[in-house]
Amino acid sequence: MRPSLDLSLYLVTDTRLCGDRGVAATVAAAVKGGVTAVQLRDSDADARTLFSLGRAIQAELVGTGVPLIVNDRLDVAVWLDADGVHLGQRDVSPETARRLLGPHAYVGLSVSRPEQLAHVPDAVDHLGVGPVFPQSTKPDADAPLGPGGLARIVRESLLPCVAIGGIDVSEAAAVVRSGAAGIAVVSAVCGQRDPEAAARSLVHALRQEVSS
Repeated sequence: MRPSLDLSLYLVTDTRLCGDRGVAATVAAAVKGGVTAVQLRDSDADARTLFSLGRAIQAELVGTGVPLIVNDRLDVAVWLDADGVHLGQRDVSPETARRLLGPHAYVGLSVSRPEQLAHVPDAVDHLGVGPVFPQSTKPDADAPLGPGGLARIVRESLLPCVAIGGIDVSEAAAVVRSGAAGIAVVSAVCGQRDPEAAARSLVHALRQEVSS
């Protein structure tokens, strides 16, 4: 049986925000700072580019125990033999992902409204809930849920939830109080001059809230 996915600090990559440092080096630094899971996301990249990027990230993750999840692109996840895939409501079905990736893969699903919980299939392991706050890295995202909307989905969900959307150090405490299993961040790490320090600050904020 695969270990439970540690969702506490879930990094979603953004090639543009990683800039000259590059995605793989940003991931390596962020993992040193405490990132527990990495999602490869680049909606503008073709399959070959995404595959190459995934390979570079996998090389950085060797020996860390941190899994690589591929956003949307089930085909690339299969080619990479990635640890899992994260799907949107309009992507390929979670059942198909489970069949192709096998029983040991992590399958996540995005949820932005409480009514979507009624249609989450058994093939899904965890939910990505958001956006919680206003954000700029995903232009087609739904309207922000706010802490109250997040708390409702977390309360009604049978699966662990990772919150995403506009979350930084100042918002981490509110997200933890909602009952979410963790936070997913993009610009709070990828857009920072020192990704390791940024990740470490987020870990500190999460631990402070849990211990308070």
